Amino acid sequence: MPSAARRPKLGQHFLTSDHYRLRVAQALPIRASDLVIEIGAGRGAMTGLVAERARQVVAVELDRSLAEQLKVQFEGNSRVEVLQEDILALNIGEVCRRHSVERAFVFGNLPYYITSPILHQLLLFETYISGMAFVVQREVALRIAARPGSRDYGYLSVFAQAYTHPRVALKIPPGAFTPAPAVFSALITFERAAALVPVEGRREFLDFVKLGFTQKRKKLSNNLASTYSLANVRDALGRLGLSENARAEELAVSELVSLFEALKR
Repeated sequence: MPSAARRPKLGQHFLTSDHYRLRVAQALPIRASDLVIEIGAGRGAMTGLVAERARQVVAVELDRSLAEQLKVQFEGNSRVEVLQEDILALNIGEVCRRHSVERAFVFGNLPYYITSPILHQLLLFETYISGMAFVVQREVALRIAARPGSRDYGYLSVFAQAYTHPRVALKIPPGAFTPAPAVFSALITFERAAALVPVEGRREFLDFVKLGFTQKRKKLSNNLASTYSLANVRDALGRLGLSENARAEELAVSELVSLFEALKR
């Protein structure tokens, strides 16, 4: 998570309900052979439960005092390693190499305001990630898993679905946390999928998608015209059999990828 200089507070809501902690742990698609990187381990509410099901848990916690408490709490537990680190600066590939695995499963209870930056960071390391699962604000989970044509479908949906198959697995009430947030949360899982955009074109594709969703109610061609010529956009849409009046929210992820590739030629 970001350093203190980049944000005013950690904004953590600790999952303290035994019932929901167990339900989350049971819903995680992890195997006994997995290395799990836990983001924002906090007070270790999930760390021990995850360690019971995985080969090793690397618990990443930015807050120095919480990290020290975690080291004391799990001292002597060979399945838990505690890192006092910023997840946005953590080299996941290096963690995997150190533990002699090709990929890690990533899990965390993410502060609401930092969900998108963390997803961006993790998907840059997607070749080292076998799968992911996060507890996030329910509205964010619905946006990530949204389908084309729905109100929630947007940039975050396309970004996540270009590399994974996300699914909302569990709804969690505010009372399951301390302090209780003002909104419902959800556990969302991400199954690894074949990347639709190669690594070298990833940042350009994300800029393209952001531009396409700048004003969701405007035609996609008009949104893109500030970077790509309107004539080229209309021509590419026609060659792909898509309407020149289409809006970004109406196109599937694969169609947006095809349009992006057509405009690069």
